[in-house]
Amino acid sequence: MSQFALQTALPSYLREWQIKIQEDAKSYGLDFFPIVFEMLKYDQMNEIAAYGGFPSRYPHWRWGMDYEQLSKSYEYGLSKIYEMVINNNPSYAYLLEGNSLTDQKLVMAHVCGHVDFFKNNFCFRTTDLDARGPILDPSRRPKVYDPDRRWIDKMANHGSRISRHIERHGINKVEAFIDQCLSLENLIDPWSPFTGRAPKPDDEDVAPKEVPRLAAKDYMQSFINPPEYIEREKKKMEEKSKEDRRFPERPERDVLRFLLENAPLERWEHDVLDVLRDEALYFIPQRQTKIMNEGWASYWHSRLMTEKVLDASEIVDYADANAGVMSTAGGRFNPYKVGVELYRHVEQRWNKGQFGREWEECTDLDTKQSWDMRLGEGQKKIFEVRALYNDVTFIDEFLTPEFCIEHKLYTFGFSGRNDRFEVESRKFKDVKDKLLFQLTNSGEPVIMVHDANHANRGELLLVHEHLGMDLRQDYAKETLSALVRVWKRPVCIATKSEGKSVLLRYDGSEHSSSPYRV
Repeated sequence: MSQFALQTALPSYLREWQIKIQEDAKSYGLDFFPIVFEMLKYDQMNEIAAYGGFPSRYPHWRWGMDYEQLSKSYEYGLSKIYEMVINNNPSYAYLLEGNSLTDQKLVMAHVCGHVDFFKNNFCFRTTDLDARGPILDPSRRPKVYDPDRRWIDKMANHGSRISRHIERHGINKVEAFIDQCLSLENLIDPWSPFTGRAPKPDDEDVAPKEVPRLAAKDYMQSFINPPEYIEREKKKMEEKSKEDRRFPERPERDVLRFLLENAPLERWEHDVLDVLRDEALYFIPQRQTKIMNEGWASYWHSRLMTEKVLDASEIVDYADANAGVMSTAGGRFNPYKVGVELYRHVEQRWNKGQFGREWEECTDLDTKQSWDMRLGEGQKKIFEVRALYNDVTFIDEFLTPEFCIEHKLYTFGFSGRNDRFEVESRKFKDVKDKLLFQLTNSGEPVIMVHDANHANRGELLLVHEHLGMDLRQDYAKETLSALVRVWKRPVCIATKSEGKSVLLRYDGSEHSSSPYRV
């Protein structure tokens, strides 16, 4: 056993509590990977947090920057990391040395909820390293589900690969390339593991165009339309068809994959970009399920602590710690609070039968308030929701006007007239639309490769799917610069700015903007 493992092993009394809490969690129906808890000092916790929860990552200056920020925040009392857990099999979770016993119990119960979510939610199936081919039906899986998710080992291997490139090419050169690639890491298709790749059209499937012929009787065909002429014209038409065919033939959302397959990269550049794309895909499910994941873990730590784990002397300490997690300041969105309350709302609705056509068509408020069919299906429903939904579908399906009113949800924006942020609307539709807009694609722009030979000059043309919000010009310029570094040719992006269609272009030395229509 390594010296680090000896120093971070759980004390025996916490190990006993871990066994009890996990047994209690399983009695409620939770199904999670084996969990390895380790005890860390605050500086070790900050180091792991700076690495994104992993003990080892590839060499890069940003980890040190993140560590400094976390350390200063802890030392000045601005923040405190209570726990971290890694989507791995077995899963690793970290406890902070110096926390009270109540806090450690709370964290262990919370982690059980997280790991159950990692194992059972369909989004995280994309992190199975032994998955073969696209996941076409994520609701189906083997009865004995024990996937290969040794991501701690994989991240360490990534670090070794990039370290070898640094030894060969120098840290400045490799770090500069990583900097450029990190600004592109969100240009991936989060749903590609489920949809697979669009089949390439087979040339044989395309109906050949007939060469126009002059009208003639059968015995005159060989003179009026000689075979040599027909064959020559047919070849010309085929060549023109190939020239007119766009590459890629369909818009490609996974920009990084397109660059890996088509950009003129050196071998080490290709390997670095491949590593960063793999890691970006690993973190995608956590971005897609932030509300659901934290809500699920909070729901179960609440039930475990209040029903199984705590004694009377610990209730006040637990309530104080839990209130700190669930608190919501004005103008801030707390995924823990919204997630756990929405799970409880769904559970209550399905326990009372407040769903279906009869419920939707009821217009009497008194009848709705007293509606209780005593179905008792709530627990079963939230387990189903945990498995088959992500944040977007969760909010879209289960957010109700009653929930918004009860929890006083509203939209807000900056008022230029009064020079302050103000409430814009409390209408259910406005609140729901705002939430869904912020959650779709994690609030980031959708950009696709449209043409790799734009204007027949080998330039890369990207298209921004404009959804009502313009691209930030400074971000767009930096992204174009990074794309030029990888593509090694000028890069353009078609978008809208102030309601007008424009083409942003960077040729490696100068940025330009011109009117354009796709």
